[in-house]
Amino acid sequence: MSSLTITTRDARTGPVLEVAGDLDYNSAPRLRQAVEQLRLEPGRLLVLDLSRLGFCDSSGITALIVARNHATAARADIALAAVPDNTARVLGIVGLDQVLTLYPDIETATGRLSVDR
Repeated sequence: MSSLTITTRDARTGPVLEVAGDLDYNSAPRLRQAVEQLRLEPGRLLVLDLSRLGFCDSSGITALIVARNHATAARADIALAAVPDNTARVLGIVGLDQVLTLYPDIETATGRLSVDR
């Protein structure tokens, strides 16, 4: 049984989901559910803080795509912060680094709107 903790908090740019533990076949539905329960406003930014992510399999990658689709449907944006090297490598191999915006840390991700807009 995999262990996954999802903590939601608000930043000035929008919601931040802190994802800790293993994001795999057993736990990915919990991330999808957490994201789908968020009320995203147009123009806001959903940040997934992956700094404490231990493992991510293909089900976890699918959950990240679901999160992106949820944000896009709400006319919001999404960013991944502090993506572990092994997960960033997989995102690059499958081309999702071209679809999802990756930031080195949560501070850079949540400060993005003030810089870009």
